[in-house]
Amino acid sequence: MDTDGFTTCLWFDGQAEEAARFYVSVFGNSELGDVVRNTGATPGEAGSVLTAEFTANGQKFVALNGGPEFTFNEAISFQLECDDQDEIDHYWEKLVEGGGEHGPCGWLKDRYGVSWQVNAKRLTQMIGDPDREKADRALKSMMTMGKLDISKLEKAYAGEA
Repeated sequence: MDTDGFTTCLWFDGQAEEAARFYVSVFGNSELGDVVRNTGATPGEAGSVLTAEFTANGQKFVALNGGPEFTFNEAISFQLECDDQDEIDHYWEKLVEGGGEHGPCGWLKDRYGVSWQVNAKRLTQMIGDPDREKADRALKSMMTMGKLDISKLEKAYAGEA
């Protein structure tokens, strides 16, 4: 078995290469790998893209054009732990480009229906605080947000909001 982590397979309906190129454009430490074309031995048009391998932010993926049988849902999501508000703002907008949708509490869906949690590392620290009153204030503040706002979370955490 390959000991260099896991490869996540994402199932698409004809958009595998397009999606791989999109994700590579969003994240640093990313690159497009092999694009395999259908030879006619599997369902689908000969010459069409079957799979597109890519790395996004150092994580290995393969995008598979599997057809319309399966779609993404919120049961699986990717978490981004952002260092600051600029990172949150960047990913919050970039990932919904071209038809995605913003959701509550830092969640969003990209144009392919993949769910993402655009989180702040600082929020993770706040909600892990053993002082439950401070942690709960931060959580309650987060529950009112779409895109996370670190300054508002900090104020709630400190009891200033």
